[in-house]
Amino acid sequence: METLYSGRFLNMVREGRWEYCERVNQTGAVMIFALTPDDKVILVEEFRPPIGKQSLCFPAGLSGDEGPESEAAAAHRELLEETGYAADEMQYLFTGPSSPGLTSESLSFFLAKGVQKVGVGGGVENENIVVHEVPLAEIEPWLMEKDAAGVSIDPRIFTGIYFIQTRLKNGLCPS
Repeated sequence: METLYSGRFLNMVREGRWEYCERVNQTGAVMIFALTPDDKVILVEEFRPPIGKQSLCFPAGLSGDEGPESEAAAAHRELLEETGYAADEMQYLFTGPSSPGLTSESLSFFLAKGVQKVGVGGGVENENIVVHEVPLAEIEPWLMEKDAAGVSIDPRIFTGIYFIQTRLKNGLCPS
């Protein structure tokens, strides 16, 4: 493997004909699917320079970027930092590549259980995160409105909606 560029957070590498990014000092990230007690989906919106516009997503972030921690601990921390919500439990769902043709990063998905608002959210330092609480019954038309307004919709939102609907709403989560 040949390093083409070394940065503070990412390295660009070449392995054979593949060029891709590697996270520096860790490779994991977490994404949290959360629903409030009154059936509102918790989403975050922030400007993303690589695409040059606002992006809508479930709360997510790097695991281990602030020191050693489990992925579940990172999920608890990211949910609280970004949204101001705390969860009684993070149920691990699965881990997969975030973008297997572009990066070595893996993404672990969690279902937040027993969420309650305990802070303001908004992220840390310069994140400027906007928190959205959208009624589950209205989520799809709301997303289409955001898309029509030029906001980039992370397709993993639809994965999260699936898990919320099948696991939380159908009682498939262990208590």
